[in-house]
Amino acid sequence: MTVTTPLANPPATPPATNGVLRVAPAAPADAAAHFRASLVFHADASDVAAALGAGGDPGFVLLDSRSTESWDQGHIPGAVHLPTALIAEQAAEVLDKDVPVVTYCWGPGCNGATRAALALAELGYRVKEMLGGFEYWAREGFPFETWQGPGRRDADPLTSPVETAECGC
Repeated sequence: MTVTTPLANPPATPPATNGVLRVAPAAPADAAAHFRASLVFHADASDVAAALGAGGDPGFVLLDSRSTESWDQGHIPGAVHLPTALIAEQAAEVLDKDVPVVTYCWGPGCNGATRAALALAELGYRVKEMLGGFEYWAREGFPFETWQGPGRRDADPLTSPVETAECGC
């Protein structure tokens, strides 16, 4: 039988034995800079819905960067439809460079909104990407439109609170 005795002066931070802490977290100032930068580039579906639902000018244009077939299948009311492949030739006809643009595509498994945001930024537009895309818009129970008319799903309790409209984020 092996007996171990506790260290007289254990290390201030125990050695990481798991993948989470194998690389130490960033210093607080570095973490703050990183997360602030993330918010410069991203908005979430709930914040976009709140801004659009508040009435008046939300201060941005919401852009659906998917194909016409995808748009017809379902899109966010009030969004502008401009597929990524057409941005270079049509953005100036549809968008005002003085108004920020928020792009979206299908969902987290699709980088179409990222590609659209890049194309717009390269043309001189201020742009953010809506995290979660159309998938999370619909999963959170927000209204959408299809070629057949308006639609809405019950909110998924894994993505949105059931008892209140506020998630507390």
